[in-house]
Amino acid sequence: MFKLFLLFAILPIVEIAILINVSEQIGGWYTVAIVILTAFAGAHLVRQQGLSTLMQAQQKMQAGAMPGQEMAEGLLLVIAGVLLVTPGFVTDGIGFLLSLPMTRPLIAKGLVKHLSLQVINPSFNGNFSQQHHQQPHSTSQSEDIIEGEFERKDKPPVNPALKDDLRKPD
Repeated sequence: MFKLFLLFAILPIVEIAILINVSEQIGGWYTVAIVILTAFAGAHLVRQQGLSTLMQAQQKMQAGAMPGQEMAEGLLLVIAGVLLVTPGFVTDGIGFLLSLPMTRPLIAKGLVKHLSLQVINPSFNGNFSQQHHQQPHSTSQSEDIIEGEFERKDKPPVNPALKDDLRKPD
């Protein structure tokens, strides 16, 4: 709760104070121009890095591996995009930090470790484990096949005699 307070109350005040100080030093229009340029540059960088991350994730999925690192980097790129189009120098600095190809993988690795993401292994053997470079899921004769029937509890059962009448047109 306190972190949200800092994010939504303190950060805008800090941004406004910095924008005022910068505009006093270099002028208001130059400050506005810098904010607009960083938004465009950031949007371009996020788009470029997003496409690169998407291609890396697709390559990992085709190899049968879970793209956990790429998913975390994609999340960071979304956050970076929001921060970069938000006017201000602090948010731009954080946004560029999250979008640069040198820093993003390190931050994503820490994020994955912190969240300790676990993925269900497609060759489920009774326990949950994290998937590492496994072959794509394929059906074979050695897999168990379970057959069964189910009944919907939210609707009353249909009388079999009426079911035949419903199928036949009058």
